[in-house]
Order: sequence, then structure tokens, then C-alpha cells
Amino acid sequence: MPELCDQCFQGVRHEGVPEGKIEKIGGVECYVATPTGEYPKDKVVLFLTDVFGIPLINNKLLADDFARNGYRTIIPDLFQGDARPADTIGRANFDRAAWVARHGPDSWIPAVEDTVAALQAEGVTWIGTTGYCYGAPPAWHLALKGLSKVTVVSHPSRLRVPKDLEEYRDKAKAPLLINSCEIDPAFPPESQKIADEIFGNGKFAPGYERTYWDGCTHGFAVRGDLSNPKVKAGLEGAFEATVKFFNKYKDL
Repeated sequence: MPELCDQCFQGVRHEGVPEGKIEKIGGVECYVATPTGEYPKDKVVLFLTDVFGIPLINNKLLADDFARNGYRTIIPDLFQGDARPADTIGRANFDRAAWVARHGPDSWIPAVEDTVAALQAEGVTWIGTTGYCYGAPPAWHLALKGLSKVTVVSHPSRLRVPKDLEEYRDKAKAPLLINSCEIDPAFPPESQKIADEIFGNGKFAPGYERTYWDGCTHGFAVRGDLSNPKVKAGLEGAFEATVKFFNKYKDL
């Protein structure tokens, strides 16, 4: 599996007060953001995080934003309580290799599958995924298993190009949105071009879109520096594109 890039472990912590709560779903600790008004109880957005997981306030605030747009949003703990600590953002003296070694697919597959099984048991029939960085392979996994209806990934990491893209095209039925950016070692412009060649121009019948954010680097959609106008535009634009994509396919 491809390596995580330096930017996977960097970024800016955002300010705010999370409004959701922690609860167990299928035995998995989750952050749950629930809309305040009426919302469809059979629909859930599954928020698949970067390496910083539930502890990073940015992830919780984004989940709250999806809830404000009418979707109950759930962040499953992909790391069994061992997310990369938020206070290590950009820090060099963290044993990245040891952490990565602990968190391969055998770590996150049970977490996402157990969460989804519990949601299905309570009557959820539509799951849209939004995967950031590390969360892209879990989003892929759920689509390939037919467990999700819509897939969004933002600055995905650890996807094998073109292999994983071709497998998605051949086996998945979930429409795909990729939010991409200018400077991204994990999903560079060459990979973005290949994605367009594989999925674009109607080649992927369920539906494919890609946004591109100039002046943004890997991680922009969740850990971007909001004092930079281009990055702020990218973060907000990628979020808006994600909500629109879910809305477009919410009746699948």
C-alpha cells in the first residue's frame, strides 16, 4: 500500500465547540452529530477521518457542519483509541512508522464494518461516505462491498493508482466525487488526470465528479489554514461540493 505523505501529518487546528456526542455503535466508539430539526432517519453520512481521528476538533466541527445540512453524521474511531494525537500536528519527533504499522486495513475494516452493520440493523438504508486522507481506503472498501450508496474522498491517500481506481470502476456502484488540489504528494496531478481518464466522460455510469482547488495542499479540506484565502475557499468549496453530491444522490 502507498505511503502516507508528510502533509498527512500536518495542518492547522481550527477553533470551535463541537456539538455532537460520543457513543458506541456496534461496539465502536463514534462521534455522532445529529441535525436539530427533522431529518431522514434512514440516511447517514459516515465520516472517515484522517490520521488524527475523532480527537482532532476539525473533524468534529466538520461532522457538525454536515449535520447542519440535514445528515446525521457519524465518525467511527478507525484507530481503537490510538489516533495520532492532535498536538503532534507537524511535529517531527513522532514515531510515524510505528504508528502506521499499527493501523493497516486489519485495524480499520472491523471498525467500519461493525459500525455499518449496527446502523443497518437500526434501519439505515443509505450511507454516504466522506473520506479524508487516510479515510479514503475505508470509503473505497465500503463501496466495493456494496455497503455505501455514495462515495466522496478529499485529498485521498494510500490509493494505488491506477489499480484501485480501475477496481472501483469495474466493481463499485456508488457515484464518486474526488476533491483534489494543486500540491498533493499522495494524490498528485498525474493521479488526478488518471482518475479523469478512468471515470470521466461517462465511463463510470453511476456518476463521477472531481473538484480541483488551486493553491491548496494535501489536507486542505480538513486541516487547511483558514487565514489563507485560497485554502479557505478550497476547504469551504470542497465541503459544499460534498453536500451537493450527497443531495444529488440521496434517493439511490
